[in-house]
Amino acid sequence: MSRPVTLFTGQWADMPFEEVCKLAAQWGYDGLEVACSGDHFDVHRAVTESDYVPDKLAQLERHGLRVWTISNHLVGQAVCDDPIDERHRNIVPARIWGDGSPEGVRQRAAAEMADTARAAALLGVSTVVGFTGSKIWKYVAMFPPVSQEVIDDGYADFAERWNPILDVFDAEGVRFAHEVHPSEIAYDYWTTRRALDAVGNRPAFGLNWDPSHFIWQDLDPVGFILDFADRIYHVDCKDTRKRFDGRNGRLGSHLAWSDPRRGWDFVSTGHGDVPWEDCFRALNSIGYDGPISVEWEDAGMDRLRGAEEAVGVIRRMLFDKPAAAFDAAFSTKD
Repeated sequence: MSRPVTLFTGQWADMPFEEVCKLAAQWGYDGLEVACSGDHFDVHRAVTESDYVPDKLAQLERHGLRVWTISNHLVGQAVCDDPIDERHRNIVPARIWGDGSPEGVRQRAAAEMADTARAAALLGVSTVVGFTGSKIWKYVAMFPPVSQEVIDDGYADFAERWNPILDVFDAEGVRFAHEVHPSEIAYDYWTTRRALDAVGNRPAFGLNWDPSHFIWQDLDPVGFILDFADRIYHVDCKDTRKRFDGRNGRLGSHLAWSDPRRGWDFVSTGHGDVPWEDCFRALNSIGYDGPISVEWEDAGMDRLRGAEEAVGVIRRMLFDKPAAAFDAAFSTKD
């Protein structure tokens, strides 16, 4: 059976959940990767109001949609970040921000991520996608010089804050899929290795594979799948187009997403530099059978057109691994 194609609702949180459901069903999506933002999914209500989760499931069912994954990127970001500032106030719920005391924000964010595992279990999903934040992302340029002790402390801080959260994930039978992404504790190949080691490679902590973040860093998204085969817990489809021409820089130059002077931008799936066929072949080879989720971030195309186009593009590119009998026929020696 083909893997389901879902729409991540994070970029649609300005729109009522009911309207997103109608659009996704109309466009032909199998379900949603539901973001814990807007009115799409409220973690606090899910764990405190007995009718909240059944009502959400009924709402999805009315539109013929399913949910395999929920995502709580924004609150997860606040667990480890330093500094905590107005950027976080703009993305987390007021109950998490509280009085804005940085350590208080981090602790409330950690408690909410633990509750996210509980909410996911109530919803019947086994994977939560999200960010971790990072105490050491601010040192990415490594200048002024940063000692190895400071970097080591950043990974220790991540482990200290996330291991108790992951204990709850274990207790609820839910996995956390960290999106490897700039500004996080794991943002490329080697930082992913280091983050997994920091939490003892525990099964509760895995990865959300999104190739767009690899492409503009000149990393190999296919090799990443193969090397981290047992940790690919979820897949987001987002494409990136590079245009490094001597003036347009990799770091974006503090320019808006759609500014043509940028060295790269997210684009609609199939319009960028991601080698999708090779990626899907790699996902087949590791036995990934979870959802393929469209994450819409193309600032140069209207989302109402683009998200509808994306589901068709992915269905045309997506193919299953050959049946066992087919494999056996081709492995038979004369």
